[in-house]
Amino acid sequence: MRVLGIDPGLTRCGMGVVEGTVGRPLSLVDVNVLRTGAGEPVAHRLVTIERGIDAWLDEYAPDAVAVERVFARSDSSTIMGTAQASGIALVAAARRGLPVALHTPSEVKAAVSGSGRADKAQVGAMVARILRLDAPPKPADAADALALAITHVWRGGAQARIEAALARQRSRA
Repeated sequence: MRVLGIDPGLTRCGMGVVEGTVGRPLSLVDVNVLRTGAGEPVAHRLVTIERGIDAWLDEYAPDAVAVERVFARSDSSTIMGTAQASGIALVAAARRGLPVALHTPSEVKAAVSGSGRADKAQVGAMVARILRLDAPPKPADAADALALAITHVWRGGAQARIEAALARQRSRA
């Protein structure tokens, strides 16, 4: 399974592709951060993000896309930009008919570190360990995107197997 993880943001949008299956070592395909300038009009920034996401979807042909679920943070100034970037990611994946999953930050932290309250450094360190990297990906948006992809492989893969088993059971009945 190949998953594109997207940590949405208007200034920095983390993108990470991971490949693997549950119970087997995962591998890093690529990771980067799409950046837009704070001085640009929001509409132009969103077009830049859309083009970047489209390019990654074309280049890496993921089986699924995992996006961080937007929630009300204490820093309310970033909510709107995060939500806008998230919407772009959802639309880009939906246009291609790709399955999209939304994962909360605490769900991702718990999946990769064992604690839903892990800090950025802990998440980065665990992403490096899981993917057998020499160092945590920088900036944190890159590590977060990979953590989203890892979470989806581990949870989404298991969920897909459960759904397939239930479908087989229903077809026999």
